[in-house]
Amino acid sequence: MNSEFAASGGTEVDSSPQSINWQLGQTVASLRDARTEWRDRSGRNSELGGRELPSRQAMAAVLNGLCGALFPMRLGPPELREESEDYYVGHTLDRALNGLLAQVRLELRYAARQAGGAAGDVEQQAVSIVRDFAAALPALRRMLDEDVVAAYNGDPAARSVDEVLLCYPGVLAMIYHRLAHHLYRAGLPLLARIAAETAHGATGIDIHPDAQIGHSFFIDHGTGVVIGETAIIGNHVRIYQAVTLGAKRFTSDESGQLHKGQPRHPIVEDDVVIYAGATILGRITIGKGSVIGGNVWLTRSVEPGSNVSQASAQQRGC
Repeated sequence: MNSEFAASGGTEVDSSPQSINWQLGQTVASLRDARTEWRDRSGRNSELGGRELPSRQAMAAVLNGLCGALFPMRLGPPELREESEDYYVGHTLDRALNGLLAQVRLELRYAARQAGGAAGDVEQQAVSIVRDFAAALPALRRMLDEDVVAAYNGDPAARSVDEVLLCYPGVLAMIYHRLAHHLYRAGLPLLARIAAETAHGATGIDIHPDAQIGHSFFIDHGTGVVIGETAIIGNHVRIYQAVTLGAKRFTSDESGQLHKGQPRHPIVEDDVVIYAGATILGRITIGKGSVIGGNVWLTRSVEPGSNVSQASAQQRGC
């Protein structure tokens, strides 16, 4: 018996989309009114005949292609063979970089409009940025190799570097972060933020694209990790899930508007380990080789080689 027939007590139910008249005319008109009101309030009386902002979907496709090009035999297509690796990388990069170029044009034009000036030679600027990005990919690949090795060495449950690259959310987050950080420093904060939030949605790891992270960095488990915009992290640092490197307070001007871009997040020096649930706030320094225990709340700098537990943090009043 048809399950919908039975569930309705014996009455036939036609659930096909064609049988329902949603009467959308009024809803569409009301949504148009809402858009018009918002554009009037924000001074955007025209969308300039088409989309003016970069696309999350287009950037997701670009990032997926870049992942495949960086690690073709691990993150590329399942049918790929080593003898065709270079062809795949070249073809994939060409498509990804052309897709990125289209998004870079949109951001540069948008930024010029926001600044109230002429867009200038957007095409030349966009091509130059994407060329520099492409040239940086080999160095980014080598840095990511060090992150992968750090993850393998830092987790006794890891059986191979291949497992780490294929499965670990912290590694995926770092691939996206290394790419996003380059875009941010190239003057593309919106595209960089889209890349960072794509990784955040996939992994639960929230890294601002301007955060500075040294080589051989490993986030174990990862869910709930937050790393703020002005955080600086050294080399060979390992952190666990639910760690926050955040701001202690936000300064504002006389009108109450927050000051942007001021250093407000921690500096973590080389060879530091931060265990699960630790919250480290403010522009403080965690000295080289320190160990920060689980669930520690820390708002004061600690000397190199420190071992901070909940009990010691409470005694110090951190």
